[in-house]
Amino acid sequence: MESYEILWKMTLPELEKTVSSVSYDTYIPQLTPVDITDNKLVLCTQSKLLATAVQSPLMSSRIKDALTKVNDEVTDYTVVVASSREEYLNMLGEEDREKAEVSASGSPINPKLTFDSFVVGSSNEFIYAAAKAVAEAPGDAYNPLFIWGGTGLGKTHILMAIANYIKKYSPSTNVVYTTCEQFTNQFIEGISKGKGTGLDFRKKYRNVDVLLIDDIQFLAKRQGIQTEFFHTFNELILQNKQVVLASDRPPKEIEVLEDRLRTRFEGGLVADVQPPELETRIAILRRKSEEQKCIIDIKVLTHLAEMSDGDIRTLIGKLTKVIFASKLHERPITIDLVRDALKESAGEVQEELQADDIINCVCNYFNVSKTDILGKRKNREIVEPRQICIYLIYNMMDLPLMTIGQIMGGRDHATVIYARDKISEQIKTDSKLATDINDIKNMLLKQ
Repeated sequence: MESYEILWKMTLPELEKTVSSVSYDTYIPQLTPVDITDNKLVLCTQSKLLATAVQSPLMSSRIKDALTKVNDEVTDYTVVVASSREEYLNMLGEEDREKAEVSASGSPINPKLTFDSFVVGSSNEFIYAAAKAVAEAPGDAYNPLFIWGGTGLGKTHILMAIANYIKKYSPSTNVVYTTCEQFTNQFIEGISKGKGTGLDFRKKYRNVDVLLIDDIQFLAKRQGIQTEFFHTFNELILQNKQVVLASDRPPKEIEVLEDRLRTRFEGGLVADVQPPELETRIAILRRKSEEQKCIIDIKVLTHLAEMSDGDIRTLIGKLTKVIFASKLHERPITIDLVRDALKESAGEVQEELQADDIINCVCNYFNVSKTDILGKRKNREIVEPRQICIYLIYNMMDLPLMTIGQIMGGRDHATVIYARDKISEQIKTDSKLATDINDIKNMLLKQ
């Protein structure tokens, strides 16, 4: 996902708070982000009337306010009439088009994700201290700093906190936050266009003062990008520039990663983020509820915290559903409301559904044993049903990834992510698989 897409995605929830539902549904879905230029987000639409409407004084102020709330750099926008990004690029002059295609500005930095807003507990106090040391003295403390841990544990928050701290106390420092996917896509686009744009890309990334890259595990199996990143990494370290990397696994467990990269990743400080214990989960919920100006009884917060085994993202998602249900139904937030709200959001059938129901149904459908599904066998007739189980449990039960991994024979969350994403992509082109999964869902919903 490109920086302009990420920025727009972050802006939408803020827009929903200030724009009427009728205006939002009428205008916003017809706007597509295509670029960031001159500190403006470029949106495109096929309708001239809509382009005029969303640039009216009232709508303009709402959109600008929403942008300002999620970042402090791109606080304005413009709307062009175009059917796609390709058409928009064709409308630009050659120089502007190259800048749009080979921007290395990274992704927007969310100003709300700071050290002050990060809830510290025994599970993350070490990584918090390490990140704070890096932010206070880039290039001098731990270089590189390699942060790893499961999905939803706050790795991105830590990266953003480092960036925000440096931007606040050393505004002249060139800080770039990006994802591995964006780094890869920008490089490929740059070299494919020719005319020195690949060189321009390298110069931009190798001249930053602080480089923060999320999801670095996706470098695996991309040999060409690994070579490019190796040279970028070396150049920055030699210049005493700070590098911070985040991954869902430690360097030694990233498959098909060149040894020279693995050793360099391990040459600084490698630190993991553990799932938060109950007290920290309660503190996170308290902080998030206060941010939404909602005071919730400690017994209710404890009940919510006990429903999660550590995935912070899922935990906050449940809190958001509860607060929304309270406002929607005009009911005080109690344990009964929590149960009703989460049951309502997931659906009554999903609330009653158990992981074993899904596993047994898949086993019966494909005529395989539960022992094989949960075991280590890797032949195709076992692997695909196993991945389907993971996909269905994730989509039908809203469980944390680590919990799903434990249910599926003690597999790690990276395996769960791979299986989930593989089936998600495969059903888009494999009609038989899509039919199989639909049949299994129907069988489960009728139980």
